[in-house]
Amino acid sequence: MSPPIVTRRSAQQAKIQTRAMASKSKGAAGATAATAAGVIGGGGGSSAGGGSGGISAADPRKANKPSAALLEAKRRARNMLKNQSNVMQECVTDIFQNAVDCKGAVRKPTALIYDESMSQHCCLWDKEHYECPERFTRVLERCRELNLAERCLELPSRSATKEEILRLHTEEHFERLKQTSGIRDDERMEDLSSRYDSIYIHPSTFELSLLATGSTIELVDHLIAGKAQNGMAIIRPPGHHAMKAEFNGYCFFNNVALAAQHALDVHKLQRILIIDYDVHHGQGTQRFFYNDPRVVYFSIHRFEHGSFWPHLQESDYHAIGSGAGRGYNFNVPLNAIGMTNGDYLAIFQQLLLPVALEFQPELIIVSAGYDAALGCPEGEMEVTPACYPHLLNPLLRLADSRVAVVLEGGYCLDSLAEGAALTLRSLLGDPCPRLVEVLPLPRPELTQALLSCIAVHRTHWRCLQLQRTYDSKELLDQEKAQTDLHKLLRLWIGGPPPVDRYPTRDTAIPLPPEKLARNAARLQVLRTETKLSLPAVRVCYSYDAQMLLHCNLDDPGHPEQPSRVQHIHKMHEEYGLLARMKQLAPRAATTDEVCLAHTRSHVNSVRRLMGRDPEELHRVAAGYNSVYLHPRTFDCATLAAGAVLQAVDSVLRGESRHGICNVRPPGHHAEQDQPHGFCIFNNVAIAAQYAIRDFGLERVLIVDWDVHHGNGTQHIFEANPKVLYISLHRYEHGAFFPKGPDGNYDVVGKGAGRGFNVNIPWNKKGMGDLEYALAFQQLIMPIAYEFNPQLVLVSAGFDAAIGDPLGGCKVTPEGYGLLTHWLSALAGGRIVVCLEGGYNVNSISYAMTMCTKTLLGDPVPTPQLGAVALQKPPTVAHQSCVESLQSCLEIQRSHWRSLEFVGRRLPAGDCVGENNNEDFLTASLRQLNISNDDAPGAAGGAAGDRNACGDERPSGSKPKVKVKTLTEYLAENKEALEQNEMFAVYPLKTCPHLSLLRPEEAPQSAIDSGAACSVCGSTGENWVCLGCRLVGCGRYMGGHMELHSAEAQHPLAMSQADLSVWCYACSSYVDHPRLYAYLNPLHVDKFQEPMAWTHGCPRREDGCYPLGADGRDDDEDLAGSSGLCLRLERNN
Repeated sequence: MSPPIVTRRSAQQAKIQTRAMASKSKGAAGATAATAAGVIGGGGGSSAGGGSGGISAADPRKANKPSAALLEAKRRARNMLKNQSNVMQECVTDIFQNAVDCKGAVRKPTALIYDESMSQHCCLWDKEHYECPERFTRVLERCRELNLAERCLELPSRSATKEEILRLHTEEHFERLKQTSGIRDDERMEDLSSRYDSIYIHPSTFELSLLATGSTIELVDHLIAGKAQNGMAIIRPPGHHAMKAEFNGYCFFNNVALAAQHALDVHKLQRILIIDYDVHHGQGTQRFFYNDPRVVYFSIHRFEHGSFWPHLQESDYHAIGSGAGRGYNFNVPLNAIGMTNGDYLAIFQQLLLPVALEFQPELIIVSAGYDAALGCPEGEMEVTPACYPHLLNPLLRLADSRVAVVLEGGYCLDSLAEGAALTLRSLLGDPCPRLVEVLPLPRPELTQALLSCIAVHRTHWRCLQLQRTYDSKELLDQEKAQTDLHKLLRLWIGGPPPVDRYPTRDTAIPLPPEKLARNAARLQVLRTETKLSLPAVRVCYSYDAQMLLHCNLDDPGHPEQPSRVQHIHKMHEEYGLLARMKQLAPRAATTDEVCLAHTRSHVNSVRRLMGRDPEELHRVAAGYNSVYLHPRTFDCATLAAGAVLQAVDSVLRGESRHGICNVRPPGHHAEQDQPHGFCIFNNVAIAAQYAIRDFGLERVLIVDWDVHHGNGTQHIFEANPKVLYISLHRYEHGAFFPKGPDGNYDVVGKGAGRGFNVNIPWNKKGMGDLEYALAFQQLIMPIAYEFNPQLVLVSAGFDAAIGDPLGGCKVTPEGYGLLTHWLSALAGGRIVVCLEGGYNVNSISYAMTMCTKTLLGDPVPTPQLGAVALQKPPTVAHQSCVESLQSCLEIQRSHWRSLEFVGRRLPAGDCVGENNNEDFLTASLRQLNISNDDAPGAAGGAAGDRNACGDERPSGSKPKVKVKTLTEYLAENKEALEQNEMFAVYPLKTCPHLSLLRPEEAPQSAIDSGAACSVCGSTGENWVCLGCRLVGCGRYMGGHMELHSAEAQHPLAMSQADLSVWCYACSSYVDHPRLYAYLNPLHVDKFQEPMAWTHGCPRREDGCYPLGADGRDDDEDLAGSSGLCLRLERNN
């Protein structure tokens, strides 16, 4: 058995006992008592001079006084203890207490609450209204069709009390709706409805709104009381737009906000996370908690620079909360339609989940709108129904599994019903269905919004430090093109002006028939190909006591000892897990199977060791690195490999969902041609090759979280693109076993396998749950989703566990359970966890047990993820973790496009002012030396113009005007800047796509500045393609220019409105002399005069300037304009 965990208190008590026993032993004849007390004694029994090294009772040395140095050390120690008044009161918490506490915990039911009467609420004067009863009935029908409702704990619905409503809404608001109860006067009700934006009132609206709110509160009560593990409220009317004293957006009482406030007031919770992925911003919920640090509100919504409903500037990324709640409000504004699974997963992985892990919520409430789902005419997004379980899954092990999903919007009945039903299925613990379609990559518009959101929050959250930063001086550096700098851009378009009366009829705007048909056909294919059938057996288990025979005959205390798997097996039995798993019959791997990963000579050399004497085995083992051998090593090693193959067979044949392999000897260090690092045959590598050969798999993911780098696995697959190998390991700059450069972040594979090897090296000890969780969500899971594995194999070494004598890390057993849960979302849940290292038998037993309980669906405590440590400055280990992840991301982003945006640097410091009106532009302007008003082009004039003493310049047929200095211009527009009506744009000074242009072929005559979109005929914000002169509606209208750019590979387009040039490939504005030949004809048509020359280089007749900044060669000195463009947008 392993030694017990020694705490400071137990060590002090042992020392006191030892001294007492030693004192009692004075004068004794033997050393037995001294030995029992822990004093080193001799081997003899004579008091006169017995054994070697012994000290007899008569030894005169015992009378010697301690040395002066020892006395001084003791004196200092006593003084130190006196100064630490709390030392004796220090409480040492059992590091395994959470795992012990959940011994008898089994999965609680999933609660479901609804009321059939909610189908009564409908619009009596518009039968085509989107918010229709079928939204409710179709969801219930699909849940029943999949036999989900009958698996739930159905809660009785109830109405909210007036007191509960008045927690957030005004009494006038409550009474106003109450007065409509039972009113059958349609004309009167329509007139009242017209006073509110997007509202209809039915005679049953008041009662059903109370029922929706009360049911949501009832669900939350059950979760907090521990009567259910999680739950879903299928209710209507929805609630997240309802404000303190105003009905809004189909909503009357704010169900989710009221339930959250109820949890704060009644249950005294201190941390609640509200996630709102309805495609419309839940401004009502945001306003209720904008100043409250107890609630994190996280919204993902279509925005399109304010042109999408509800047309509010507070829906943009800069609204981060105020007062004590500053930093606790998150808006991810989607500025384009067509966002996909890849966009939403990126938001969750890069922002939401890291924040949730750091926030440590006690309750999670999801405002689940399905109007971002494919086919919804309101959202026009393309999130597939099967993606919603993948968004929900990583949250289900947070907040001690207290997750409440509350229905909001969703107006395509097919995708709404399917998405909501699959969400309930995920709450019930079923594996996430595999995503049928290839995962699209995050779009440039999403990258811009997501990075901006991270930038304004990074000073408030430690977890958002992965992106490197730059300062405003670097932004204004004109000597080099800073293509990796992310600029905070805020463009406001806004919606229609406010009105006294809102439309109440014909508000539904259907999609074109051809798009409806295309969406319906796609949804049908997705539904048909999404596999929802599951094996009855949740987990299969591989173990054989014969594996205990392999042991070290020369060193019984060797860390890789038989008791490792024996203790794991025993704990599984104590926790009652063995009876709940399918026990697999043991078998040895055949020679051909082992040779899938090893050379035949290596297999034969191990086989020849059978029956050899211990001395010969010891001599052979000395020729390898950290290996011991036993006469039964070959039998045990082939049995371990065969046990993993048995689990792979069971999972891939559909007999079991998941597999647990409690095997030894471990395998991930074993090379193709020799044993290495306690490992004989590479169990997981053999299993991966076996799955590829016998089951025809094309993509196998191996995640190796053993604290030592799996050098053998890496070498076996480094040129194989069918296997993605990801390893998190302690590296210490190559000084940690197995040593050398192979485990560094820049080793990415060879040949066809380049990019399919991912190393995450820890260069400091002490990494814990938080560091591993960040690595998973911001690196491992994005890559894994892009890879889309068909099988996940985990090389589960637990030597990074807290208490391990070799690893020096601090991952808790429940932390391993969380990592296992996240991985189980991949490959349709087909995951096999295989034991590797781990040398504290208590640590590995608890850790493997938590992994097994997780796969069985049992509740596992949420790891604290350093909640106490987060209140202190970052540890050296955490800082080193961030550095390692930054290095890994920088290397891997060239191989995995899902990481592309990670390499962008963010503006340093606080990017949002206290009143949310101060952004990075203001910080930059403060550092500008704008006293130098004679800078060329300071006010948009020609380079030769100067603004001294009232000089005036001619401007064609227009009246002469005084040229303003930058100081004057900013002073005049100070109010516009402060009111967010003016925004800054930093154009690129050069762009690689300028080489595609042929200025000598540019049109010599005027370009029609009023030309309509060639696709839809729009005359709004249109753009002209610089590659073929096609006119398309612009980036924030119908997007036809963007579509044309992608199809024709013409990245550059210029705006008819403000003569700016946008590069779709670089996702940035561009300002370069080569563009003048195209801009001038448009300027002539728009203003009836030539465009002024504002560049620092001399103007050329042929227009063919070098591609360096400002039209100069890269090695020339650069001069010219500041690169700061101001665009004035008025919200009229």
